[in-house]
Amino acid sequence: MNKYSIFFANFIYQSVKCNRSCSAVYSLRFYRTNVKIKWEEGNSNNGNKWTTLEHKGPLFPPEYEPLPNNVSFFYNGNPVKLTLPAEEVATFYAKMLDHEYTTKSSFQENFFTDWREEMSVEEREQIKKLSKCDFTHINKYFLDKSEEKKAMTKEQKQVLKEENNKLTEEYGFCELDGHREKIGNFRVEPPGLFRGRGEHPKMGKLKKRIQPEEITINCSKGSNIPVAPKGHRWRKVQHDNTVTWLASWVENVQGNFKYVMLNPSSKLKGEKDWQKYEVARKLKLKVETIRRLYREDWKNREMKTRQRGVALYFIDKLALRAGNEKEESETADTVGCCSLRVEHITLHQEKGGQEFMVEFDFLGKDSIRYYNEVPVEGRVFKNLKLFMENKEPEDDLFDRINTTYLNKHLNQSMPGLTAKVFRTFNASTTLQEQLNKLTTADMSLEEKLLSYNRANRAVAILCNHQRAAPKTFEKSMQNLQDKIAQKQQQLDVARKELKDAKKEHKRGGTERTRKLVEKKEAVVKRLEEQLKKLQLQMTDREENKVIALGTSKLNYLDPRISVAWCRKFNVPIEKIYNKTQRDKFAWAIDMTEEDFQF
Repeated sequence: MNKYSIFFANFIYQSVKCNRSCSAVYSLRFYRTNVKIKWEEGNSNNGNKWTTLEHKGPLFPPEYEPLPNNVSFFYNGNPVKLTLPAEEVATFYAKMLDHEYTTKSSFQENFFTDWREEMSVEEREQIKKLSKCDFTHINKYFLDKSEEKKAMTKEQKQVLKEENNKLTEEYGFCELDGHREKIGNFRVEPPGLFRGRGEHPKMGKLKKRIQPEEITINCSKGSNIPVAPKGHRWRKVQHDNTVTWLASWVENVQGNFKYVMLNPSSKLKGEKDWQKYEVARKLKLKVETIRRLYREDWKNREMKTRQRGVALYFIDKLALRAGNEKEESETADTVGCCSLRVEHITLHQEKGGQEFMVEFDFLGKDSIRYYNEVPVEGRVFKNLKLFMENKEPEDDLFDRINTTYLNKHLNQSMPGLTAKVFRTFNASTTLQEQLNKLTTADMSLEEKLLSYNRANRAVAILCNHQRAAPKTFEKSMQNLQDKIAQKQQQLDVARKELKDAKKEHKRGGTERTRKLVEKKEAVVKRLEEQLKKLQLQMTDREENKVIALGTSKLNYLDPRISVAWCRKFNVPIEKIYNKTQRDKFAWAIDMTEEDFQF
């Protein structure tokens, strides 16, 4: 899109926001159609993402500020003055004393091992057991600092906000093909302790401070190259316009690449999102053929083909991730479909009154446990027994195939099709079906939001998007129960007053008693609505206790489904997407009509 189409888009969008007149809606439809056409036409540019790119580079965290002399670390009851490298790492642990992580043995062991590497020889000789370390004074120091920050005046907070805004203005934007685009994560992550999700075996390890010498800068030739911090230089400066990242480095804990990327609201990100969901929508036209073919694979003479057919069945039916091979001891023992081992499934000829039951139990992405018991088709069950014959528990279930082979096969069935597209397709299809099933026009706003969250929850369960119950869950639920009880009492009193008012009006009706009855009826109706709203909130929170709705909403659900649903049922988009999410999905908000169906 050139600057004129962007200007026109903003003009139309603001017009529609202010006043949805017929002409504005017509203009917006014209714009939506043209955006789609422009994106479709602009995607065959030999893989090039941009022509010119200029930015300031990433913003580094401040250097470590030593503890005051009156704040001490204690070992075996005695104060110990640590060297700065050891003291900095000690503060990472001290800040987390109140967190559940520091109670876990693997976290403690990993931290202590990495911490000792940062100590001097003398410190290693003296500090040999974590159990004898006392971080409470350091912990209290940082808690006090946190309280001081909370107690800052409005003016002091404004000063900090303005300083932060200046940094964002300098580092948070780039020039991309002549347009000012917002950058997403322009700050280099500060050093700290790795947490991971679930029971990650590397939790507690030290995330080291990233230096400029580790960072690769990506910008266009002839642009102003970002200046490295004083006394430092960049690892490398490159000019690769086939990628969209601005800077990259490798973090030390898992050896993963980290990138400074454009903000999700940027044009390039929006186009990429739109393309992803369009590929998933195209799968609708091919999915029945693909399903018929993988069912035929179950009877193939070649074992490799049979395994491919069963793996695709699981990816389709259960929305399993494909899985990737990993080096031993490098990451957590997490698996996907292709890397399942014999020990991860148990076959039951019959269980709970159902035939051909398969019990799955393994660690998925981010060390989140996947446990599921599902009935499968008879031939799938028979094939699984065959795949498990003469194998040890630690042997691969699908020993003839891998993710690369599977995705190559899928791409032959439909260009651009991968196992991940299946996951996006099934997630979006589930949301669309559930919204169509659960929502009616006569519902209140609260009932519609509950329906939406229930539809989203069905997707989260399908994709195994779990979370630990929030620390404040019990307290917030108790507060909600107290509000409900209080509201119920108010309603009981109001109903009694209404009953008394009706009796008085019946004995000798006057204008005064008639108005009193109407007033009491209005109070009862209002309190009933308020009570119902609180009860719906409680139901929603309880159902979402251990389900993470955000992951699927941001990564697997076509946002046009949600936008169309909002428009069709008069639900404010702000109730579904927060400000950051609305920026990310601005393309969907701009181009989607209420009759859109995935």
